Amino acid sequence: MRVVQGPGGPLPAIPDDLTIPQFMLDVGHLNRPRLGKNRPWMIEEATGREVGEEELRSRTDSLANALKTRWNIGDEDVVCVYSPNHVDFPVMVWAVHRLGAVISTANPSYNHNELVHQLKTTDAKLIFVHFTCLAIVEAAARTVGLMLDSIVLVDRPPNGKSSYMTVQELVTKGLSIPISYTERKLKSGEGKTKIAFLNFSSGTTGLPKAVMVPHYAQIANIIQCVVYAEGDPKPWEDKPFRPGRIIYAGLPFYHVYGLAFIMHFGFFLGMPLVVSQKFVFTDMLKSIERYRITTLPCVPPMAVLLVKHPDVKKYDLSTIQSVMIGAAPVSPELQAAVANVFPKARVGQAFGMTESFAVVTLPRHDQRVGTLGSAGVLIPGVAARVVRPDGTDCAPDEPGQFLVKVPSLALGYLNNEQANKETFVDGWLNTGDEVIVNDQAELFVIDRIKELLKVRGFQVAPAELEGFILDHPDVSDVCVVSLLDDFNGDLPLAFVVPTASAKERMSKDPAEGEKIKAAIVKYVADGKISYKQLTGGVEFIDVIPRNPSGKLLRRFLRDKARSAHLKTKGVKAKL
Repeated sequence: MRVVQGPGGPLPAIPDDLTIPQFMLDVGHLNRPRLGKNRPWMIEEATGREVGEEELRSRTDSLANALKTRWNIGDEDVVCVYSPNHVDFPVMVWAVHRLGAVISTANPSYNHNELVHQLKTTDAKLIFVHFTCLAIVEAAARTVGLMLDSIVLVDRPPNGKSSYMTVQELVTKGLSIPISYTERKLKSGEGKTKIAFLNFSSGTTGLPKAVMVPHYAQIANIIQCVVYAEGDPKPWEDKPFRPGRIIYAGLPFYHVYGLAFIMHFGFFLGMPLVVSQKFVFTDMLKSIERYRITTLPCVPPMAVLLVKHPDVKKYDLSTIQSVMIGAAPVSPELQAAVANVFPKARVGQAFGMTESFAVVTLPRHDQRVGTLGSAGVLIPGVAARVVRPDGTDCAPDEPGQFLVKVPSLALGYLNNEQANKETFVDGWLNTGDEVIVNDQAELFVIDRIKELLKVRGFQVAPAELEGFILDHPDVSDVCVVSLLDDFNGDLPLAFVVPTASAKERMSKDPAEGEKIKAAIVKYVADGKISYKQLTGGVEFIDVIPRNPSGKLLRRFLRDKARSAHLKTKGVKAKL
């Protein structure tokens, strides 16, 4: 059996008798830097307001007191947070954990049916909601039979009118009354089984699944990341992850990337977060300049904007020391282009999953620009295998299915034994990704196994074509899917978002669109082998659909294209 271990370590002891807020707020750890009491933990992007450790602790404990008094939230109860980023996000999470209850974070862009599915699956007892999402929450609560007085507003609306309690009012209430709860204490080993989060996976097939994440998983991954950061041989002032570095927190806290890595790892290491409630690209550029942000976690759409958006050159981005692209792989071409935007920063990719909560790889220490196409190097404590369809192990440079064993592994999917049998096998997490892992423990993600195309028997990775097409001057975004053909199998088709200049040319000359499509097809023909051609053609689209973490919703576009193709074939057959 070929097992590749993440370099570094061994890992120090990982507490298995602590909840997440106890680990973050109450106890010390030998790998935690000594931090000044007066430094900010968060900076509110819109106002510049700073929030420190003592305020976070006080608000957490006061909110827990109010939640116990008013709703009797306790052991194993589930509380849903349906909100964009907010400086009270960790307060809501940790207050619920103080009571032994479980947090389930929901995407605030969910529609009624999607939120109903999550509330029903988790049997949520209380909902924290931002006022901008209130109408959907009220309708969903009625559908699942949840009383409307179980709704709490994260913020009061600008007009000040609302019949619901707010987080601030509950904090004030909890501070003014005697302590009414006994904090949940864990027995030795209980941290490995006590559920902290029910985070929903972002799969594109079927309904999302609730991933059961224990307290130990979050604590373990923090320690893994810290041990990796400490192993950086560069001088202290050049380290991308260290106390004093300032992180842009524009990625959503309801997603594992924002929740597990940016928020919890950032706090633990003493890296203040500039919290953006609503991501707007130009606002991010302004914030980098205003707050002298050093660390920029990205998802692929942000990377595309950094390369393509004309406003990038209008701002001073020289403080950026590290750009880390995660949540979905990007092409070597795009990674290199981002590195050109930040010539002094480290630029690399990382890999993680909700089921591994969260980080499996991070950018290499010894490279300013990570190995192009690599998703980083395995962090300490990670063991990896790459296997063939028959379960045998692949050679170092042979692609296969990616399996990992991590101390931060989730317990499985809630009430979904079939998915558990497919994904969690003998302590290994079956990721569903086609990868290569070399002997330096570097990971190269080829594509999702179910998304690989077969053209005349040859495998074609859509991500490879997307990275190549994105370099075309008339392309601002792209997604490659396939049409079905009896002879060829898959016919690669590119959905393309034209650049602003291309759109302007098309508006002036109706024939320009077909010229651009033909030019893109020729561009691929000139640059790729024969079986990687766009034999399915090019279609223009206004926006490429993605999930909140930046992953392409390829299946949606694939089904759309195939449906249209079948209708066209039917018309031709009738003629």
